[in-house]
Formats: sequence, C-alpha cells, structure tokens
Amino acid sequence: MFTAMTNSTDFDFHLNRPGALIAAIPAVLGFVPEESLVLVTLEAGEMGAVIRADLADDTADMTAGLDQLCEVAASGGADAAVAVIVDPDGLTCRMCIDEYRMLAAVLETRLGERGIEVLAVHVVDRIAAGGRWQCADGCGNHGVIDDPAASPLALAAVLDGRRLYARRTELLEVIGTVAVERTESIRCIIEKRSGATDVCARKDSEAGADVEHALAVARQLADGTEPTDTDLAALAYAVVDPRVRDTLYALAVGVFAGEAEELWALLARTLPPPWRLEALVLLAFSAYARGDGPLAGVALEAALDIDGAHRMAGMLDTALQTGLRPERIRELALTGYRMADRLGIVLPPRREFGRSA
Repeated sequence: MFTAMTNSTDFDFHLNRPGALIAAIPAVLGFVPEESLVLVTLEAGEMGAVIRADLADDTADMTAGLDQLCEVAASGGADAAVAVIVDPDGLTCRMCIDEYRMLAAVLETRLGERGIEVLAVHVVDRIAAGGRWQCADGCGNHGVIDDPAASPLALAAVLDGRRLYARRTELLEVIGTVAVERTESIRCIIEKRSGATDVCARKDSEAGADVEHALAVARQLADGTEPTDTDLAALAYAVVDPRVRDTLYALAVGVFAGEAEELWALLARTLPPPWRLEALVLLAFSAYARGDGPLAGVALEAALDIDGAHRMAGMLDTALQTGLRPERIRELALTGYRMADRLGIVLPPRREFGRSA
C-alpha cells in the first residue's frame, strides 16, 4: 500500500476529462505506476490522497485486499473517489476486462459502505502521453491520456523542487545502500566510539556542537565536497541524542532544508543499521514537510523495517497513511527551534511555504 498527497488546491480535476486526471497521477505519487490499482480521493471537491496498491495476479486476491485501501481512503475524510487500474493488457485481454468489471463493482460496494461515492473506474494500459483508457464497467467511454509531464501538478512539483521518477525502483535508489565497503568502514568507526561516552549524559554544549557540525557537513556536501567516513560516523553517533535529533527536525522547515535533506539521504545510503534508522526518519520528516509523500513513504518503510516500534517513524507513517497534510507535520518542527534555543545555537531562518508547497 502506498499513499501520497497533493498540496495543490488549485488543480482543475477535469472529471469529465479522464485523460487529464490520469496524467496527473505520477506527479502526486512521484513515480509512474505500473500494474497498479490507484485510488484518487476527493474531499469537498479537492484532490486528497492518492493511494496505490500492487495488482495481484489473481483478481480474487485483489478484491480481498481492497478493505485496507478503502479504510485508508475513509480515514482521510474522502467523500468521493476515482479508481485507475494500470495494466498493459487490461484493454485487450478479454478475461482481464471481465475481471476488472467485477473489481470495479466490488470497489464501488466497499467504498459505498464507507460513505465514499465512486465516480468512475478506468482501466489504463500505461500512464504516458498517448496511453489509452476506457471505463471498467463496460460503459463504452474511452480516450487518450494527456502528457503527464505537461500536467499542472507536474509543473508545480518541479517548481517545488521535487524530482519525478520514471519508476518506483528509481525512488528506492534514493535510500539504497551504494557501497557495502564504505558502510562497513563507517560501522567500525561508530563501534569504536559508541562505548566511549553515554550520549544522553553529554552536556548541552556538546549536543549543540553536533548540530553545528551537521550544518557544516551539509553545506560542504551542497558545495560538492563529499563528507569523510569520520564525519558520517560522527553524525550517526550524534543523532542518537534526542536533543540533536529533535533540533535537526527543524531544518525541514528552514531555508536550508534542501541541503539538509541531501545529507540525510546520503546518510541513509551509507550508514549501517541500526544507525541508519535515524537518518531515514530525518529524511522522511523533511520530505513529508515539503509535500514529497513518495520519498517520505519509502524512507519510513525502510525505517520501520529496522525498528517497527520507532515512535516518530510510526507516527509519521500513520499520518501519511491517513492523509494528514504536510502543513500539520511542519508544526512539529517548532520543537526543534525551541531545542536550539536551549542548546544556545541559531538555526537557519524558516522558509515561506506557498499554497503548492
């Protein structure tokens, strides 16, 4: 199950133009879905959450898993939805057409039980310019999909600095381990240091120095200087300290957010578990705060694989799955500014978020 949200309230849904609506889906998910069931929810006439699930090999298995998808849609306050089934054979396979007609009926019933009206269910061969769609219930409506790159939501995503991925595997590469040898080298450095001092017994001045070190490393990385293994190991050790970690969350809403997020992504790719955990959560928080639900989602999935009981990861995952909007998540960053005052350090100023941010 994969959930993302749009922050744009200005998008014209063109419900009478399915080709435009379908073309907007990659901009919200952050990647082009393949062999997927995608549910676009509407709340009071505005686009809400976009929920994606893998298509099961067997339609019976697919219908059995619909309850979770419907629960996520209902928890976000949706009152209507449009479903899109992405299957390269979905328009030509006679058996597939019959199965998707049945799937559409089941989806309509289960969402209806939760007070959500299904406005349409479309079957799509590919979400790309020139791709084709047709209604799943046999109504006869069909058409061509607009160019996803020209979607207003795609343009808004680019202006917000979000990268759009051709496939979900490309998104996963953002947090994928890149060099096992380097990861093991960093592990050795961390383990030598970990027993030296109890992190939580350190002075506030030491925690403050760690935050300033993180800012310095992020700036160097942004300028093209690769951090040393010693730098990365020191950061891995530092973010275990709740004072450091909570302060660094504030960077997600500051003018330095992009540079910091680049560092969290590098740490996620290079640190060994369990130290990788906090880097993934910092990355997820930063991505979520700026409206990049897809990146937040994959980072949280990886974090919870390491520690399913991690408090912040669990909270963010629940918020994402229930469609909590990014502006609510940004409120949590205020704790970081208060912690910075306690530690005696000055963080970069907060940035202004526009309507599409």
